Amino acid sequence: MAKNTGLSYENLDTAFRHQNFEPLYFLFGEEPFLIQELQQTLIEHALAPEERDFNYDLVYGQDTDAQAVLALCASYPVMAQRRLIIVRNFEQLANNRLFKNYAEQPNPHAVVLLACSTKPNLSAHPYRALKQHAAWGHFKTLYDNQMPGWIKKRVEHLGYRIEPQAVQMLADYVGTDLQTAAGEIEKLITFSGKRKRLTADDVLRASGQTREFNVFELQSAIGEGRFQDAVRIAGRLVQQASNGRGEGIRIVAILTTYFMRLQRLGVLQERGASKREMARQVGISPYFISEYLVSLRRFPPRRLEQAFSALLAADYELKGGSTRDARLILLLLLRRLVPESIRAAPSAATPA
Repeated sequence: MAKNTGLSYENLDTAFRHQNFEPLYFLFGEEPFLIQELQQTLIEHALAPEERDFNYDLVYGQDTDAQAVLALCASYPVMAQRRLIIVRNFEQLANNRLFKNYAEQPNPHAVVLLACSTKPNLSAHPYRALKQHAAWGHFKTLYDNQMPGWIKKRVEHLGYRIEPQAVQMLADYVGTDLQTAAGEIEKLITFSGKRKRLTADDVLRASGQTREFNVFELQSAIGEGRFQDAVRIAGRLVQQASNGRGEGIRIVAILTTYFMRLQRLGVLQERGASKREMARQVGISPYFISEYLVSLRRFPPRRLEQAFSALLAADYELKGGSTRDARLILLLLLRRLVPESIRAAPSAATPA
């Protein structure tokens, strides 16, 4: 039976947990974390622990050849309902074209998972045959605007809830790295104790920051033109970090994402998009879109170009292009991001 539609992570995860197995799976794409998770779920549900010694094989394409793997795929289970064979880096398997015939007639007593770490040429065999006959899924790297939804869904899948501000903060903190996001979520759950709702304070505590001094408050201070507040926050963050340059690099990365969002919002605003549509397109919670739009007034296109230039220069210096102290690099960055012409009065509420 032809498999013309790729399966989502949720489709495959649910099928594996309910032990609804196909004889052959073909997974590929640029997001390895999802494939690795599905592999682990498949192992846990396809075979009982005591069945795995004789019925489970994990091989890597670069370490063997197609004939040896096909021999494993054709073998029968030993005192178990099925065999399980997982091939990682299938695109590196020598002579993997031989899997064209196997795709057409897989062993019904085995579950075979072939995983590629990239998107292969799907018009060439064996990939064309696998896409036609196997259960397959394509896992792409998520875009920034997809991360809040992914974080919320994963937290809920683990039996917890997460407040919108915490979702936004976590998305800003991890970027599009799902491995890091999953690790941070586990940390948040640990910090929450018996509570089933994850909060913004949990995000701050898990990252070693405080309500007054954190990179998200720094982001707000810049957006509102509060230069002195931004300087105090950035200085405290670097001072408290075990690695000042590493903290500086993290700050620059998060601020770069912030200004990229402002740039996208400017384009959408010119097109007359609604606030809800802008939030969806950019990956911002609707709760915070107004705050971003207020900041956007301080950063017209020309100012945004200057901001990106300043961020690029700071990133270069922090990564070895300069021997300056990290705090000095960030101070010079903030002077360029928040020039005199757009500065607001310092906030008396910000601790010194």
